[in-house]
Amino acid sequence: MASRAIAVRNPWSSRVLAGVPRRPFQGSCRHEATATADDVSQKTKEVAGKVPETAQDIAEKAKQTAQDAWGSVKDTTQKIKETVAGKAEESKESIKQNAETVKRSMNTKN
Repeated sequence: MASRAIAVRNPWSSRVLAGVPRRPFQGSCRHEATATADDVSQKTKEVAGKVPETAQDIAEKAKQTAQDAWGSVKDTTQKIKETVAGKAEESKESIKQNAETVKRSMNTKN
């Protein structure tokens, strides 16, 4: 490849412009670029291959969390049910006792 240079001088400036020919692309750089592109492509494929596994892991964790939350809700509901039932039974007994007390008071006044 022949190199050409053109020198141009501007009459209003002391600067000289010189054109520089392009350097040819070196073979070793092309090889390195190809190797790097192949490496990036391979790593991309590896990461893409791991996406379904990661998605599966996330889905399993979400499922387990939902099951744990549901179990907690069921336990809490059962405790509330037992507490309310116990309070209702206590109220029922208290009402019966008060009713008997009122009944006895009314019988003693007659």
